[in-house]
This record gives sequence, structure tokens and C-alpha cells, in this order.
Amino acid sequence: MIVVSFSLPLTSYNNAMPGLNVDWHLGGLPLHSPTLSGDSKLRTLSWNNHTAPASVNGWILPEEDVEDEMETLQVNGNDAAAKGYRAAERQTMDRKSSSPMMPAFMTSAPGKVIVYGEHAVVYGKAAMAAAIALRSYLLVTALSKSHRTITLRFPDIDMEHTWKIDELPWSTFSQPSKKKYYYDLVNKLDPELVEAMQPHLSIMSPKASPEDRKIHQNAASAFLYLFLSLGSRNFPGCVYTLRSTIPIGAGLGSSASISVCLSSAILLQLRTLSGPHTDQPREEADLQIERINRWAFVGEMCIHGNPSGVDNTVATGGKAVVFKRGDYSGPPTVTPLRNFPELPLLLVNTRQSRSTSTEVAKVAALRNSQPAVVEPILEAISQITESAHQLISKSDFDAKDAGTVQTLGDLMKTNHGLLAALGVSHPKLERIREIVATVGAGWTKLTGAGGGGSAITLLNSNASPSTLQRLEKALANEGFEKYETTLGGDGVGVLWPAILHNGSDDENGEDIDQEIFMDADGREGIERLVGVGVGALEKRDGWKFWSNAGGPHVNSEGKQEPISG
Repeated sequence: MIVVSFSLPLTSYNNAMPGLNVDWHLGGLPLHSPTLSGDSKLRTLSWNNHTAPASVNGWILPEEDVEDEMETLQVNGNDAAAKGYRAAERQTMDRKSSSPMMPAFMTSAPGKVIVYGEHAVVYGKAAMAAAIALRSYLLVTALSKSHRTITLRFPDIDMEHTWKIDELPWSTFSQPSKKKYYYDLVNKLDPELVEAMQPHLSIMSPKASPEDRKIHQNAASAFLYLFLSLGSRNFPGCVYTLRSTIPIGAGLGSSASISVCLSSAILLQLRTLSGPHTDQPREEADLQIERINRWAFVGEMCIHGNPSGVDNTVATGGKAVVFKRGDYSGPPTVTPLRNFPELPLLLVNTRQSRSTSTEVAKVAALRNSQPAVVEPILEAISQITESAHQLISKSDFDAKDAGTVQTLGDLMKTNHGLLAALGVSHPKLERIREIVATVGAGWTKLTGAGGGGSAITLLNSNASPSTLQRLEKALANEGFEKYETTLGGDGVGVLWPAILHNGSDDENGEDIDQEIFMDADGREGIERLVGVGVGALEKRDGWKFWSNAGGPHVNSEGKQEPISG
């Protein structure tokens, strides 16, 4: 079986390649064309002096050989395929020059909460994190070939900027010693590449406040570093529009969610991802997840400097993981928790902004000045994570058992105390803990970097409705923002093309274009329009997830669940 990736109409290829069983992909996504009749044994595929032997599995034609006219294209010595290619090429050239190069599509990734292990994870210790139902969404719309620009829009933070593709620093990024490819592992930013982007970032948002301008430039730096590293000067003009239901700066992995959306979108445009589809082999799906995750981590480095990698790992793979990065020269150790319980959480936003890099630097400074004190604290936090992991991994684990919930809650409470000892709590976080403890509703800890951001509360299973009502009222009276959410949802997903039914009687569905997407009003409006999580009006069959490939998953009761999407 061979995977061949084209951006042109496929009818001519199907007619021109008799005797070849081809798994067709368009833009990295599978097209389930009928198996062709005849001898399906692949011996060789040759084009422009390149040859793929029969042993090759999953070969993708290089983009430059697809976009430029092929002088020769043979399958098992049959040059009929070349005729089919040129016929399709002529058909494409006959289109109006203003037609887009690809359909609009969307990617989406969840936010996260760190359940156990904040800050210790930066120093090679274990952390446990889980996806939440709040998500980011990216709509990608290709422009006509005559439009040589890329635009990044993020209306939720009043950000929009357009760059001319030909004026970007391609010469610096394409140097042989610096050029990266989609399969590379990048564990640190290249200072020269970062410097080359600065003139294109410094002109952004001149009228914004210094704080907002920094947020805009950080987001744009992640986008440009990925775009310039993975793309080329021949990349099509596009508009990239981001919307998010995740509070920014609240410790919920909003930047990682965005980085995963950008990484997956650019890799899809490069045709370097296969799937997702429900009959995709688990190993193949895991490879795609790892590929997306690697480049999302690069985006996180652009934003945070020295991120742990846990946020982008959860945003990519979804569900829940135990995460450990002992050596930054290699990939992290990630243990998926397929049976992570769907525990209902109360997520409370302090509305106190904070900087992940600032809090990480604070712990680093304390560790450098008092290593004998700080190292045992970090190790104790790691042991809390391992204890929770062992509990959840037991064959007789019961998430509904009051004693089990008590143990998980006590571990959360202890974890928070250790984080407070590192100096990363905040008076507003402590006030939320006090309110929850006063009404007896459950166990609360900070999540993420701390210094503000968000707190999570594991609700006591014995808490009465009146207790929860008192809690809700007390939080609202002090100006805190409350979200009811669940853990362990899907990771990165794709909607190709960007069409959803949304309850419409139109059997062809509704195109999600830039105007409709931009006009979605707030978190509820975004979820109603394109959501895959809380607030979606229906099961969105159009969304596909790599985390759902390879067979059914197991729920918190140990029962298999059907694959959605």
C-alpha cells in the first residue's frame, strides 16, 4: 500500500492508474476511493528520476514534485499515470486564477488542568494532567494564488496582522545548517532565527497597551516560527483565524491549545499528516500525534521560554497523561491514562493575570538559592503524582467510592500546600480554598503555574445541592468566574472541509467561513457554531480526532466506549 498526496482533482488518477491499489490522501486527509481492479501489487513508483521501491510504505510525493509539472511519472513501468497527471494539471490551470487552492478547514485542541505535579515537572519529575472541555479553534482559509500574504487573526484578544510572504526572512530559515523538516525534533530555539523574526513582530499592534502588545507578539512569534520552519516561500496565501473558549492567562493551557492548532494546521497544509479516521492503525495515529506535539512544543518555547511540555502534550493527545521529561534532548516519557475517571470539576478563574515564565523563574531562583530545601519539595510533589497514578491504575479502582475520592482530594490538598511553600500561590487562590473549605464542598488546589490563574475543586460526592448553591453564591459575590467542566476529553481534531450541519435542514451543511466564525459571540457562540465540547448543539460527526483511532477506549467504569468522530 502506498500513500500518494496530491492537491489536484483525483478522477484522472483513478482512471490512469489501473492495477494499483492506492490509499489516496488529499491535504493529508484520507479519501476513500474504491479499490482499483486488476493486479494491485506495487513494484515501483517513479517520477522525475525518483523511485520508490515496493518496500516503501506510506510514501508521500515531495511537494515540489507535485506542484511542478512532472516530466515522468510511472507506476510499475506504466506511464499512463503521467498522462493522467498532466490532464489534471491542465484542468486545474483552466480554473479562474482567483479560486482558492484548498477548501477551508479547521483544527481544534483542548485546554488542560494539571491535576498533580506543577513546577516539579520542569525539573524532570512526574506530573498528571488532563484535557478539559474548553477548547481553541483555528479556521484556515486559502487565498487565491495572486494573494501573497498571510494573516493571523485572534479577535478574542483584538489581534490581527498581515505579513507579505515574500518579505519574510526565508533566507535565514532556509540555511542548510538551520533548515528543519516536519520529522525533526527541535528542543531549543535558534537565536538567529528568533532575531530574524523581530522586525516582523515589532511592527505589530502599535496602538495596544504594552501588556496586550506582548501577548500579541508572543502568539505571532509562535505562528511565524512554525510557518517559516516548516513552510517555504511557495506557501499559499492564507488567513488563520483563532477563537478560544479557554480563559487566557488562567493556567489552563490556552497557549498550548493554540500552538497545537497552529502546528496541526500547518502540517496538514504540508500534507505530512495522515488521518484521522476510525480505522487508522493506533501506531500510525500515535505517530501523527507525536509529530503535531513536537512542533506545538516549539510554539510553546516561543511563548514561554522554558515550558515543561505537559500542556502541549495533553492538548495534542487529549484524555489524561502522566508526563515526565528527564532529558530535553529527547522526547518526554508520556504514559496515557485511558481509564482516567471523568471526575466533575469546578474550575474557578481568579481573574488575576499572571505569567507562566515569571512563576517558573521564581521557582528556579529559589531552587538555586536554597537547593537543599527546594529539591525535597519537588520530589514530594512528584511522589504525590505517582501515588495518584497508582491509585487510578488499580484494577478495582472506583471513582464513585467516597474513600477513593477522599484520597484523591487529600493528595490535591497536600500538593497545593507544597506549591504554596514554593511561593507560587496567590491571595485570591487562598481565598477560593477558604470558601470551598468553609462550605465543605471539596478539595481545592491551584492548577498551572500559579501566581493567580485558576483553581480546581474536586467536589465531595456527599456535598448536597444546597451546599453547592452556597458555594456558587459565595464565589460569585467575590467576583470569581466559575466553570463546570469534565476531564479526559478528545485531543487535537480536524474538520475538513469546514462544514457543519448545526441543526440545519440543508443536507449539504453550513460552510464555516471567516465572517461567520468571526461573528460568533463569546464562548457560547463559538461552541454553538463549531464546538466539539460543552455547549455543542449536537454530536459533531464532521470532527475527527487522532486520539480516537485504533479501536474503542475504556471509560471510568472499565467498559469499552464506541469511537466518536
